[in-house]
Amino acid sequence: MALSEKAPGAGTKPGLRREIGFVGLIWASEGSIIGSGWLFGAQGALAAAGPAAIISWAIGGVAILILALVHAELGGMYPVSGGTARFPHYAYGGAAGASFGWFSWLQAATVAPIEVLAMITYGQHYSWGHGWEKIKGGEHVLTGSGIAVAVGLMAAITAINFLSIRLLARTNSAATWWKVGIPLLTVFVFAIAQFHTANFTAADGFNPYGAKGILSAVSTSGIIFALLGFEQADQLAGESANPKRDIPRAVIGSIIIGIIIYILLQVVFLAALPASQIGHTWANSAFNALSGPFAQVATLISLGWLATILYLDAVISPAGTGLIYITGSSRVSYGLSRNGYVPTAFERTNKRGVPWVGLITAFVIGCICFLPFPSWRSLVGLITSASVLMYAGAPLSFGVFRSRLPDAHRPYRLPGGSWMSPLAFVVANLLILWSGWTTDWKLGVAILIGYVILVANRVFKMNPITPELDMRAAQWLPAYLVGMGLIVYLSDFGPLKHPWFPLWWDMVATAVFSLVIYYWAMAVALPAEKIQYMIDQVVVPEEEEVL
Repeated sequence: MALSEKAPGAGTKPGLRREIGFVGLIWASEGSIIGSGWLFGAQGALAAAGPAAIISWAIGGVAILILALVHAELGGMYPVSGGTARFPHYAYGGAAGASFGWFSWLQAATVAPIEVLAMITYGQHYSWGHGWEKIKGGEHVLTGSGIAVAVGLMAAITAINFLSIRLLARTNSAATWWKVGIPLLTVFVFAIAQFHTANFTAADGFNPYGAKGILSAVSTSGIIFALLGFEQADQLAGESANPKRDIPRAVIGSIIIGIIIYILLQVVFLAALPASQIGHTWANSAFNALSGPFAQVATLISLGWLATILYLDAVISPAGTGLIYITGSSRVSYGLSRNGYVPTAFERTNKRGVPWVGLITAFVIGCICFLPFPSWRSLVGLITSASVLMYAGAPLSFGVFRSRLPDAHRPYRLPGGSWMSPLAFVVANLLILWSGWTTDWKLGVAILIGYVILVANRVFKMNPITPELDMRAAQWLPAYLVGMGLIVYLSDFGPLKHPWFPLWWDMVATAVFSLVIYYWAMAVALPAEKIQYMIDQVVVPEEEEVL
């Protein structure tokens, strides 16, 4: 059997270092969850669903928690760097592994620029920042000078990543204490200062846009985007001091904290809105034009001191999230290189154990994103869909490991895994459906670009390792990607005036299709012997590699 990954450390010294403790891991995930999403999420959700956005947050929270529970078991079993990009490789081989690896990298590399955009948008409060953005199509988009500032901020975030992982974890942990504390302070102060219960039925009512409005808000308004990030503990597993104990706790703990904070923020934002900000409909109310929603509402209700803190937080929170996602993207590309999917250059580390080529690449791609996606909301949908598609690989891998390796050591064993796994896959695909065709076709283009890159790496032999493609084990993948695209196009969330699948029926179609793909994938996955071979050759040595 051909070796599908290289042995750890081969030509890559000094390698990664296992220096992150439990607090560093949970704060890496929490620091990714509490970012620009809290600064804009409540505003966008309220416009999309009205006060029923509270229900949208609950649905999004449950969906992400289901996916997080699956990741918790996987991360504890196989704590390798860039874990979300590598689990499908072990379950399905090269073709599927390369695909989900690209989805993972795409998601991680595009988060930092959206956090930078959030910082600049809130910066419009200051006179010296007025020229950085302009209003176009109802959105705040970057000007030429704004792009220059955005590139500078990306450079600063990238530079901090050249610190050792221990210093980086400490830097992020310190920032996350602030990032969690400020939203909680905002919840407490808003609830005391101004809480209008009448707002819950103001404008066009509590649930003006029905079930479609509630479900669309989950994926398109920033809710799922805000809750993304729990997987960062998995991405940094290769640098965890005690991964089998700490990773499951960090993954589950971070998402529970995030769900609670975001629901409370939605409630107090809605209740604190002055009457002047609420019009005849939620979708067209004045609060939608606020460039710094929480800070400006604080000013309107005479909480100037809190507004000052929030404008400061608009730098710290997004910067912290961008910081950890740049870290994560470099670790994903490191893992992809070890699998043989991308050039070996991505395994090069400096004397502090930092994969610097991956950092530089993430910086360049992040800067390029400012051109086609010059506003915060223009990037949200794409990142959400890419993230959920990445997450979809975890329940598939989970099912394979449960069936093929039932006796493998599982520090955390998910109760009801036999039904939670297919449920998680269905949930992931429902989130893709709710994102809508306008977003999903752009994701399709990004997927095609990724395949061009992966094929070029193989054709031009930029990595001496040539992983087996295992096309038989990945035979379901083209049907899955094309099939989901067709369902979205023909659904009530697609562009057709008379959709083939009306609301609710489109969700039934998605669930049935997901289960067909799931059990098809289970049937053709790699045999247990081959999975165990790769784990013995790569995962076990990488777990033991302490530098």
